[in-house]
Amino acid sequence: MDFEASTNRSVSMPIAGAFVWLVIAILSTQLSEKMGVLILLFASGTIFPIALAISWVRGEVLVSSQNPLAKLMGYCVLMVNLLWAVHIPLFMYAPEFVPLSVGIGMGLHWIVYSWIVQHPVGLIHSLLRTLLIVGVWFLFPEQRLLTVSLVIVFVYSISIFQMLTRPIKKHITNRSKSTPQSSVV
Repeated sequence: MDFEASTNRSVSMPIAGAFVWLVIAILSTQLSEKMGVLILLFASGTIFPIALAISWVRGEVLVSSQNPLAKLMGYCVLMVNLLWAVHIPLFMYAPEFVPLSVGIGMGLHWIVYSWIVQHPVGLIHSLLRTLLIVGVWFLFPEQRLLTVSLVIVFVYSISIFQMLTRPIKKHITNRSKSTPQSSVV
């Protein structure tokens, strides 16, 4: 099954991510930095369940062991989640770095998404997200959680727009079984 067809443009995760980061931004204006960062750590774990609900409404196949590209995306999410080995010690010893590490770390898998869909949306997302997060982290030291969260919502908005409006190409690895393949002689 074609990755693009089964995932219905794959926007459930970015929509869920934008929603969660917006909630974090709002809460960061009402809480201490330490409490806001703690909320960030727990709230980031709600992105996937919220995305599952959105994917059900949208008719997306969010998780699939049948499609190798969907499986690759799952491995990328696992790779990003291994960064919790960095985020947790940072929370314990240098919590001001957590918005930086979580904000950038949770956007790394977008690079592989670009390859899967053969469109620069993921590269744009990862690079813009990283550059803007680093920028606001240095420029607004008293409002790091708020500004990092707003940057991520902004970048998600750009990506969701691109995902919904881009032309869909057939990926070279999405050949149907009836498509003849050349053999090496």
